[in-house]
Amino acid sequence: MKYIKHSVEQLTIAYQLLRWTIIIVPVSLIVGSLVALFLWLLEQVTLIRWQHGWLLFLLPIAGILIHFLYKKLGGKSEAGNNLIMDEIHQPGGGVPARMAPLVIATTIITHLFGGSAGREGTAVQIGGSMAHMLARWFRLSAADVKIILMTGIAAGFGAVFGTPLTGAVFALEVLAIGLIRYDALIPCLIAAVFADIVCSAWGIHHTHYQILFESNHISFHFVHFDLILLIKVIACGVAFGLASFLFATCMRNIKSYAKAWIKIPWLIPAIGGLIVIGGCYLLGTRDYIGLGVTTPDPDGVSIVNAFTTKDISSWAWLWKLLLTAITLGMGFKGGEVTPLFFIGATLGHTLAVLMGAPVDLFAGLGFIAVFAGATNTPIACTLMGVELFGTTHVLYFAVACFTAYYFSGHAGIYSAQRIAVPKNHHID
Repeated sequence: MKYIKHSVEQLTIAYQLLRWTIIIVPVSLIVGSLVALFLWLLEQVTLIRWQHGWLLFLLPIAGILIHFLYKKLGGKSEAGNNLIMDEIHQPGGGVPARMAPLVIATTIITHLFGGSAGREGTAVQIGGSMAHMLARWFRLSAADVKIILMTGIAAGFGAVFGTPLTGAVFALEVLAIGLIRYDALIPCLIAAVFADIVCSAWGIHHTHYQILFESNHISFHFVHFDLILLIKVIACGVAFGLASFLFATCMRNIKSYAKAWIKIPWLIPAIGGLIVIGGCYLLGTRDYIGLGVTTPDPDGVSIVNAFTTKDISSWAWLWKLLLTAITLGMGFKGGEVTPLFFIGATLGHTLAVLMGAPVDLFAGLGFIAVFAGATNTPIACTLMGVELFGTTHVLYFAVACFTAYYFSGHAGIYSAQRIAVPKNHHID
């Protein structure tokens, strides 16, 4: 009887996997294609902005346009990633399908006119809204809607960065601090892998980063280990966690104070745009607006250049942090993650120079660790290090991400993220 019971259980599992694969394939096709379109548009508007510097002066008007687009068309869509996470925690009114085209359009506007923002938030919102649309078409149960929304997050994240394994684990880990959801393990992996394949099939190429440093100290057969270097990594992990905390706190406070002090809502993004313009002129550079992955100046400050020995301002990470917090906190649209990569990579570069450590390694550690602290997803970010930089330095990836996770506190960038297991057990 036990044999028959277990055999039936395996057949049920096989049926569920087949069923979810059939459901997820259209999710991945749609999300992967839309993310590819979004990334292509993002590249085009970035080139246009580089060629026409005067567009920056229209940023306040662009902010007003974004405000009224969401006021007239947005509805619940303005909650963004937090709406998707809330729907997974406690299903309510659903995620509107118009979230996808609206967030694509407004993120493109933000980047065209020089806002400092990223792309992950847009990709996740594309994934969540399209997944919920298909859930309605398929008439899925409430429990299945939660899973398909998680696959939408995984598909969007995996496709936008070309890191499907990270995308799958991110979707499982981001919902609650200290908890990984296993109920959508295989569906999220399938969604992330297929969406990444679809995005790549459209001819989208992701930026490649390299860590060329190789340690001569090898104590284990599978990882490089250098005790002095490890101590430096731990110290920098603390700094990365504090930077994550500062970013999340700044963005939340700017948003709160802007609403409290500026009584006319459409003035908030307009003033935010003026502050960004003023910041560019005070700093004497436009390196801290846009995505920041590359720059038209070969010697400018960018994520790519943070991995080299080129001279980078010791405060580059702080300027990007402030301009991004102002941009997103005052009503512009886009993601937080690519700016977090910039903040982490430039901070890692600075710390490496100060500590006499390998610049490319510490830029890579900051790249993933600041993100880990801000999103409270240390395991996903450790895997991102492996997917982007290889397995050679995986021990340092884990140490940096785990340390940053603890030192970032509970102030993440997602207000809908719940606390399942507190980082400090003295906190209820």
